[in-house]
Amino acid sequence: MSAIPLTGDRLRSELGSARRAATSDGDWESFEARVEAEFPRLQRLFHTLYGPGADDELLQVVLDTAASWQDRAADLKNLDTVRVMAPDWFQSNRMLGGVCYVDLYAGDLAGLRERIPYFRELGLTYLHLMPLFRAPEENSDGGYAVSSYRAVDPRLGTMDDLADVARELRANGIALVVDFVFNHTSNEHEWARRALAKDPEYADFYWIYPDRSMPDAFERTVREIFPDDHPGSFVPLEDGRWVWATFHSFQWDLDYRNPRVFRAMAGELLFLANLGVEVAHGRRRLHLEAARHRL
Repeated sequence: MSAIPLTGDRLRSELGSARRAATSDGDWESFEARVEAEFPRLQRLFHTLYGPGADDELLQVVLDTAASWQDRAADLKNLDTVRVMAPDWFQSNRMLGGVCYVDLYAGDLAGLRERIPYFRELGLTYLHLMPLFRAPEENSDGGYAVSSYRAVDPRLGTMDDLADVARELRANGIALVVDFVFNHTSNEHEWARRALAKDPEYADFYWIYPDRSMPDAFERTVREIFPDDHPGSFVPLEDGRWVWATFHSFQWDLDYRNPRVFRAMAGELLFLANLGVEVAHGRRRLHLEAARHRL
């Protein structure tokens, strides 16, 4: 399959078909300018990961972005313009951040919102919220076992509450940062449930093997992280298959060899961006929940 050239008919045509009737000329021209500026780098990086043969999936990522842009609130688009003018804004020596667990600091998102005047008094320019998405009630791993990136832990509030917090923080010059766990999901996530059911669209979202052959080969060199939870790095499924679960038996590792996993996770990021999240903080897991339990 040939690569998609930025100025080629295919990309132009596909993008044109993604434009909605209600989208103004100026708004669409702004999006097209962003594509022109960023697509070459995105394509180069995507090819590094997946090769030119994955350009169909890359095109879908761009089309998802087009849909997300047209759903984006006007004030967030205005902020985008400001950020483009200063792309290193987050590296400024004027940035001052705070980090907290919502429940431990403020009880819930409503309580956090009440503390925004205090954050402003402190001079914060960004607020980093530790994991707050829906997770299994009994096996949350401190919020790192995400069951949905589109739902807040109900004990903290709702996604509307999170959007309200983001909006008010933004009005006070404070960017919202959230911890974004991208290397695994909980076994309760929709993707995991569908993979377990052998849905062909999700069967290869995780590292799932039909027997112990490959797990045994991996475990000759892969160290155990939580041997008390499950010895090794793989857990059995009810149908006899085995899934890679590096940290806990209820946290299944996503298989990013599949470009559709990249696209799916990019979609979750776009959703959060349109909610008002300015930075999704992703990293290899540190055991911050240990510190949480000491508080």
